[in-house]
Amino acid sequence: MSKKRHEHHEEHADESWLLPYSDLMTLLLALFIVLYAASAVNTAKLEQMSQAFKTAFNSGISIFEKGDITRDNDMKKRSAENELKHNNGTTKKTETREELMQQEQQNLEQLKKDLDKYIKKSGLSSQLDTQLNHSQLLITIRDNALFPSGSASIKPDSQKLAKAIAQMLDQYPGYEILVAGHTDNQPIKTTEFPSNWELSSQRAVNFMRILLENSKLDPKHVSSTAYGEYRPLQSNDTEAGRAINRRVEVSILRNYVEPTDANSTDRTLSAIANDGKQQP
Repeated sequence: MSKKRHEHHEEHADESWLLPYSDLMTLLLALFIVLYAASAVNTAKLEQMSQAFKTAFNSGISIFEKGDITRDNDMKKRSAENELKHNNGTTKKTETREELMQQEQQNLEQLKKDLDKYIKKSGLSSQLDTQLNHSQLLITIRDNALFPSGSASIKPDSQKLAKAIAQMLDQYPGYEILVAGHTDNQPIKTTEFPSNWELSSQRAVNFMRILLENSKLDPKHVSSTAYGEYRPLQSNDTEAGRAINRRVEVSILRNYVEPTDANSTDRTLSAIANDGKQQP
């Protein structure tokens, strides 16, 4: 009987080794997790926390207070740096703009002197006029100096005038040049020109084409427009007034105007229109 019981007990192997083995595996897993976590530590944050602890133990300031103070100091420092950069940039930009405006004024004044000298030398004082204002340098040419009556074909002698103006303009590149045609209010109705609109437009285009024969002028900066009879300088009730209203205007537009005008092209164009109306 005892023999049978002993033999039955030997059939089951001793499995007590599994317990320490499973404990060992658990410890190894925990070790690897700790090692992985330690390898991914943010050293910057660890250093910041270390400094916070040192300050807290040395001065009695809490860790949270230390963090707030550090953030406040960093924000103040960045704010001061940004303000300094902004102020320096604004000052530099203002100085540069003022210098450019001054240089532009000198350029346009010199161009006006050159034009006035040419007009006087050529005996064209009664037919040409120049005006420099806050928005443009305006060259006004009476129509009888350029065109036969009711025609848009520029007189051969007057082509020299257009070429001379173009030669002076090419010395000051980068300016927008606008050629505008004007007529009086006397109606015109021909096959070529159904109205004063077409006449003033074609005159402006023809004058612009002669300007652009000068290869030094950039076509992208040159344009033409037509106003017909609708922007007179004088009353159309007299022949003298109508003669003044028939004209071609060449506007050399400023690149730098007063800040109140610099934000709007419409304001600049409006100022140009008003300047034209105020001429004598």
